[in-house]
Amino acid sequence: MANLADDFSPLSSSSSSTSLSSSSAASLFKKPSSFLRSFSYHHRHPALKASYKRFADEPKRPKVILYSTSLRGVRRTFADCCATRAILRGFHVAVDERDVSMDVSYRCELLRLLGKDKPFSLPQVFIGNRWLGGADELRQLHDAGELGRMLEGVVAQDPAFVCGGCGGVRFLLCSTCHGSRKAFVEEEGSMRSCDACNENGLIRCPHCCS
Repeated sequence: MANLADDFSPLSSSSSSTSLSSSSAASLFKKPSSFLRSFSYHHRHPALKASYKRFADEPKRPKVILYSTSLRGVRRTFADCCATRAILRGFHVAVDERDVSMDVSYRCELLRLLGKDKPFSLPQVFIGNRWLGGADELRQLHDAGELGRMLEGVVAQDPAFVCGGCGGVRFLLCSTCHGSRKAFVEEEGSMRSCDACNENGLIRCPHCCS
């Protein structure tokens, strides 16, 4: 009998250790109620709601919009675009540059803003909906010290910033047609013009273009 007791004693100790480890595991996975109460309290705290409301009620800052071209066919125009861009970035403001040579909709947009019958040259600069003028007007404002005052309150940005999505070119190759401007429609069983990109098979960068 003693031998039988000795034979069964390891089994009983093993089962007790198993039940002990099970209870320990259960206690580890049990969420403390005090933590939940603390979490709920902070997420419902009125001070946080007030700060969120103040942030939402803040007026949206205007942005600088620069209509330009990257084509070098006319050297004077290309040089004016580069000079205007450099002046604006010197004030550490975010510049929403819209290259009319990369997307024809930008040219249509500029014509609508200036008036279709009004001749214009590039570049053209806006602060929000306010038109500042072209390269000559911007140089005059800069030389007179007025440009800095006009740029107060606009969205700021480090001039060395480069978008990680497009590398600063502000456009990406269309993921639907891969730049071919042709997309296959399964329902029709034929090819048609891709409606996801512009005339150059490009889409605007979703990270840095509005």
